[in-house]
Amino acid sequence: MLKQSLSQKMLQKLSPQQIQLMKLLQIPTAILDQRIQEELEANPALEESDDREDLYESREDDPAGEDLAAGSEEDEFEADNIDEPEVFEMDEYLNDYIEDDDPASYKYRVEEGQPEEQKHVPIAVQHTLHDYLEEQLGLLNIDDERSMVIARQIIGSIDDDGYLRRDPVAIIDDLMFSQNVTASEEEVLAMLTRIQSLDPPGIGARNLQECLLIQIRQHLTAARHAATDEELDTLMIAFRILEKYFNEFTKKHYPRLQRQLNLKESQLKQAIDIILKLNPKPASGFTGGGSDHVQYIVPDFIIYNREGELDLQLNTRNAPDLRVNDHYTEMLRTFKESNQGKRIGNKEKEAFFFIKQKIDSARWFIDAIRQRQDTMFRTMYAIMNYQREYFMTGDQRKLRPMILKDVADITGLDISTVSRVANSKFVQTEFGTKRLKDFFSESLQTENGDEVSTLEVKKILTDIIASENKRKPYSDEKLKVMLRKKGYNIARRTVAKYREQLNVPVARLRKVL
Repeated sequence: MLKQSLSQKMLQKLSPQQIQLMKLLQIPTAILDQRIQEELEANPALEESDDREDLYESREDDPAGEDLAAGSEEDEFEADNIDEPEVFEMDEYLNDYIEDDDPASYKYRVEEGQPEEQKHVPIAVQHTLHDYLEEQLGLLNIDDERSMVIARQIIGSIDDDGYLRRDPVAIIDDLMFSQNVTASEEEVLAMLTRIQSLDPPGIGARNLQECLLIQIRQHLTAARHAATDEELDTLMIAFRILEKYFNEFTKKHYPRLQRQLNLKESQLKQAIDIILKLNPKPASGFTGGGSDHVQYIVPDFIIYNREGELDLQLNTRNAPDLRVNDHYTEMLRTFKESNQGKRIGNKEKEAFFFIKQKIDSARWFIDAIRQRQDTMFRTMYAIMNYQREYFMTGDQRKLRPMILKDVADITGLDISTVSRVANSKFVQTEFGTKRLKDFFSESLQTENGDEVSTLEVKKILTDIIASENKRKPYSDEKLKVMLRKKGYNIARRTVAKYREQLNVPVARLRKVL
């Protein structure tokens, strides 16, 4: 049964300009140039300008500005079959934004019937780990092609750390489907043992314990011909620790190791020193084969200390000046003048609205870049003044408690806007390049009633742990007592939370012999 009813609901809607601005705010300076180049290639009405003032040029200053203002065309050039920019609903925007490609990426679009331009990008030639291992296969005296295929499959399954983290059954399946080779688990494990004898030591291990055992065995083999009896004994102790007492070693149960192995502390220390010199990542010397490239940080802001006065500058290196193409503006004015009072066909209307849409899009983008710079500057200026003592001294203990709402109240911006500005942005200071998010922290009340930043407490906690006696490191309870003596009213579980955030292990794991 069909029914009709009336209902009221509130929807937050975003215009295309707002969506564009929000996307641009989230882009760091390092990739802003790529986004601008994408827009330049997609919109012929947009071009780079040598005059910086063009970026901030108002629409009223343009001879055709009144005619080109967004949404001002409500005259005889109505186009019933031309879609005007629509308003987006919040849900639609969020879904579209999540599904969109990364704004920094650009895909060259080729019109139908046009050949795709071939672009040859130089590729750095690197000697990868897998190439190095395959070159050594000749040392294994593999006679038949079938065994060579198995060996290459195992080598290809070794990851960038030098470990084989795939099960033999999975390798057998790969051999069956990709190489049409039937192999047993015994054959795969036997070939793996031979590959583990290759360089670098520890290659092909299935876990950390096996990796260290492979290396210590090779040390023992080499030491039997040149080492003294004392050195051999120390190597054997290290081997027994890794083979039989690996769990106790990783948890640093040193007294238990001494009792079970009947060792003096000096003997245990020598054996552990040998283990600590082993390489837990055998492939660390190779950067090829899928390793991430080095990423350089481009600061979005630069703060100078000019004789006690802080000077904030935006890094505009990747933001070229933009302007609307004069040729397109002139085309639109000429079209209007020549067709004033005339009836025009659909093709002329399509041409008119195409030019108008491109010019409007260019103006929106220029305005979005200008608003991005203004919003970023206002936000960073508020942060700089709020954390003035830190930017003057570089002392992390001078950082004040600051949350997004504090900056939003100062600038008059929305909290979500401040969050977008602070995300993935960096500021260059005379004390180094810092992440904006690192300046935000909660507050903690001291015994005197003053509020201090949790970053200050973490800095003091780091200093205390750095100066402790590593033979008797401080427990969380002891750290709590020491912090309270300094005036910070803090609980033991809070100390544990801050310690974990600083990636500092518990006292037992910080202990050394």
